[in-house]
Amino acid sequence: MDEIKDVVLEYVIDEYVEEDDMEVTFDTPLISSGLVDSFSMVSLKAFLEKKYDISIPDADATPEAFDTVNSIVGIVEKHKS
Repeated sequence: MDEIKDVVLEYVIDEYVEEDDMEVTFDTPLISSGLVDSFSMVSLKAFLEKKYDISIPDADATPEAFDTVNSIVGIVEKHKS
């Protein structure tokens, strides 16, 4: 699970963080803070599905489920069976 956390955190920082001094942690609000918008969430979902060879149903791809790295890892783990 830690490997998934690190991969997701690195992806979020690389793709969405524009300010060098912004600190993003496993619990940083991504969507509710505006760092990740709905279009970015779709690309993040696609990245996760490809990286982990999973399918995340739209019903599970909610803003709440994608709001922190920790919650994203929970979604990945749920569908990684």
